[in-house]
Amino acid sequence: MSDPRRSAVSNRSRSAPAPEVGTNLVVLRGVVARPPELRVLASGVEALHLDVVVAGIDGPSETAPVVWSDPPARAERLDEGLDVVVVGRVRRRFFRVGATTATRTEVCADTVVPVSAAATVRAAVGAAIGSLTDR
Repeated sequence: MSDPRRSAVSNRSRSAPAPEVGTNLVVLRGVVARPPELRVLASGVEALHLDVVVAGIDGPSETAPVVWSDPPARAERLDEGLDVVVVGRVRRRFFRVGATTATRTEVCADTVVPVSAAATVRAAVGAAIGSLTDR
């Protein structure tokens, strides 16, 4: 005979409602790993692509691909080796490559700020954190 407690837990997890409001927030600090690349998409939107390397605390460094849509003019000052803070969200996108479907997980930046601009970093991170409770 099956354990009724186990069935109750299993059934509950399958029927649990999705949250009405979710949060997808990334605050990332690291170093720009290579020169940023500005691309113009087919839609006409400009997208700045950069890789940000985050030093691992207990392990190896990790690289996060970052995409910043329609970046402001100040984005031209971002360069390889610059220590930055990225505020944005995680996105997984799917696209066709030949006959196959590929996937990429990336950070979609709302802002990218040099760490040296401490007041701007605090404002950007503060606004992001404030958005968690402004609903």
